[in-house]
Amino acid sequence: MIDTERRFDVLVIGGGNAALCAAISARRLGASVLVLEAAPKFYRGGNTRHTRNMRCAHDSATETLTGPYTEEEFWKDLLQVTGGQTDEALARHMIHQSKEMLTWITEQGVRFQPSLGGTLSLGRTNSFFLGGGRAMLNALYRTAERLGVEVAYDAEVVALDIRDGVFLSASVKHAGTTMTVRATTLVAASGGFEANIEWLKQSWGPPADNFLIRGTPYNKGTVLKLLLDAGVQAVGDPTQCHAVAIDARAPKFDGGIITRLDCVVFGIVVNKHAARFYDEGEDFWPKRYAVWGRLVAGQPDQIAYILYDHSSSTLFMPSLFPPIQAPTLRELAAKLTLDPEALEKTVAGFNAAVRPGTFDSTVLDDCRTESLTPPKSHWARKIERAPFYAYPVRPGITFTYLGTRVDRQARIVMADGKLSSNMFAAGEIMAGNVLGKGYAAGIGMTIGAVFGRIAGQEAATRARN
Repeated sequence: MIDTERRFDVLVIGGGNAALCAAISARRLGASVLVLEAAPKFYRGGNTRHTRNMRCAHDSATETLTGPYTEEEFWKDLLQVTGGQTDEALARHMIHQSKEMLTWITEQGVRFQPSLGGTLSLGRTNSFFLGGGRAMLNALYRTAERLGVEVAYDAEVVALDIRDGVFLSASVKHAGTTMTVRATTLVAASGGFEANIEWLKQSWGPPADNFLIRGTPYNKGTVLKLLLDAGVQAVGDPTQCHAVAIDARAPKFDGGIITRLDCVVFGIVVNKHAARFYDEGEDFWPKRYAVWGRLVAGQPDQIAYILYDHSSSTLFMPSLFPPIQAPTLRELAAKLTLDPEALEKTVAGFNAAVRPGTFDSTVLDDCRTESLTPPKSHWARKIERAPFYAYPVRPGITFTYLGTRVDRQARIVMADGKLSSNMFAAGEIMAGNVLGKGYAAGIGMTIGAVFGRIAGQEAATRARN
């Protein structure tokens, strides 16, 4: 039960990576900390439960990374995927601070596994959690609780008392009642609004009904809306988000990482009219996989199909659902309810445009198409070896980018440009400062961990002084 008679130094709203990093760093500076997690204990942690890795800059190879990943290379990768839509000063600050995170987060009990090879191409840039996101999350909770951080589950914040940019208290639904929780400082780390379909429809319209939500159903954007309504400055485009192509047979919510499909680069992608609509070989998968959710969202009925043949069937990690297969393209088209003649024509046109090269999934190879629109820039091979396979895909929304503007100390900026004296934000709720659009694997966890740690330290310092 929450002690409503007590005034906490730091109130952390949220229960994932960013929230726990904030809570731990604040507690290590001596602050009293209460974490409010809207989900039940089993589902705690927001989207962190479904993560696998974190992208951090480092100057040399480590026990779990195969080589250096400099700050400048990290910045160039971020610049490329965002198309320049990022706060450069804030992004570079995050990248610089990320160099300390692998050591710091290990000190909080998180363990990493040896680097991975294969089609992900992340062995040098990204550190993978031993046991995945849930194991990482459990380690952070154990450390937080050992340090004396108090955690309340099924604790939904329904109102915030904010006056002239100063946080005073939160109204919380918990244990069958609504109560007031007071704290000297606030860290908002409660995620985006991706699970709020009605909010998504305000920007996307009816297509949002066909979106699948990869992560937690508890990220409805309640705290974000309360902050914006209280005069916090917004950052980001409400239509921008981390959106990938996931199996159309996945559940509406919480399907997680196992519903993602990593085979786009090894085949072609067609819409319901059996027409291709984008370059499947544009760049390495970890840099470009997050464009496919938005691309599919722009197709009729928000549905598409990844098509490949037997020669590519063992080149990528399988997903939760088996592919649909058939001995001929016409039979595959029938199973997908596509026009058989249209599909055969698309594949024939693609095959005729393929120029032979040396296929190599680990580099930007020279297997490409010629005089084809859209092209396939790399890894282009004819689709001709039976059996033929396909995955139906829909947009899978991971998290949204509309959020709260912050500065380098994770302090929330008000609409008039002034800094709040006691409100901070970390994680997905402020990711739009760094991610104007696009995504590269592991950056979400970096944003959460770096700004979570900063927010906790700054909130504790403000409260204790």
